[in-house]
Amino acid sequence: MPARLRPADPCEVAVALDRFRAGDPERADLRLLTKHFLALLELRAPGRSVEVRVPPYAAVQVVPGVRHTRGTPPAVVETDAGTWIAMATGELAWTDAEAAGRTRASGERADLSPYLPLI
Repeated sequence: MPARLRPADPCEVAVALDRFRAGDPERADLRLLTKHFLALLELRAPGRSVEVRVPPYAAVQVVPGVRHTRGTPPAVVETDAGTWIAMATGELAWTDAEAAGRTRASGERADLSPYLPLI
């Protein structure tokens, strides 16, 4: 069983968020923030019915419901790191990200709007 993600140190998150909001994030900032906010999502929406993918940084299974164990999960959300961070911080609404094609969601329970923003 893969290790669960853990929220990052608040000071590191603050520094990385400052660079992200300034439009100058480093790859390490994107990785840290992506994993941090996915860890917060795991805490807010425990379960295994939706797989949230933010390549190349991480993927988690969240949201209560039918447990996924093999192959393609019944519900998948995929987005890039910048979009994920913007949705997690409330700078971008879930519906706006979907309408703009910045996130792809398929299957039951794939709507993450009840869980966002995370801060």
